[in-house]
Amino acid sequence: MLIASWNINGIKARIDGLTTWLQERSPDIACLQEIKSQDEGFPREAIEALGYHVETHGQKGFNGVALLSRQKPESVTRGLPGDESDEQSRYIEGVWQTGSGPLRVASIYLPNGNPLGTEKFAYKLAWMNRLERHAAGLLEREERVVLAGDYNVIPQPEDVHNPEAWTEDALFQPESRGNLRRLVHLGFADALRLTDDSRQIYTFWDYQAGAWQKNNGIRIDHLLLSPEAQIALRSVGIDKQVRSWEKPSDHVPIIAEIEA
Repeated sequence: MLIASWNINGIKARIDGLTTWLQERSPDIACLQEIKSQDEGFPREAIEALGYHVETHGQKGFNGVALLSRQKPESVTRGLPGDESDEQSRYIEGVWQTGSGPLRVASIYLPNGNPLGTEKFAYKLAWMNRLERHAAGLLEREERVVLAGDYNVIPQPEDVHNPEAWTEDALFQPESRGNLRRLVHLGFADALRLTDDSRQIYTFWDYQAGAWQKNNGIRIDHLLLSPEAQIALRSVGIDKQVRSWEKPSDHVPIIAEIEA
């Protein structure tokens, strides 16, 4: 089965591109981030017409995540546990039953954290700490777990075209990268790096300064797999071509094939 993650950067502006991609790629589960839509305003009809079930955790004008799936999930959790005062819609988690048992998939839109030295960076790190605690609990279930999404973290210098340009950015700080490594140390693995150690593999190109044309990109969209999901992994790819489509998101989908 195919599990994908895509920061769509505004579902209403990208609905045509999304439906085209869904028809071409036909993922079993697609995790969307930054839908920028309240639940009631999400254009679900166009997606449901393609045979997908839609679950959203939206927010007016900002953030927002969604799960699109061929099969309706058995259960859905909205919001990252650990802080009931957090009103930002950045996490949704679903559970599906497959021939190999439970499959748990989360769509994550991790905070950007810029500018440094502000409450935004502190919120980013606190959010990552909560994610780590929740992820540790998920591992105890010994299930196939996929934590998919826009992590807003560049893991290593080889994951950015020009590392020097990002030294003062929250996405490339030692604290951000260290928090991501702690998820790996728990037992999760970066799906792409299980299959490909090449340089210049990116998932985001800014709209400014000809970044796409110059391949001046970064890799910040990740699929983190539990040990049980790692065993079931068959392949990982990045659908880079959609960045050249009309009205593109500045991110592109990353997609993994996992044994059902």
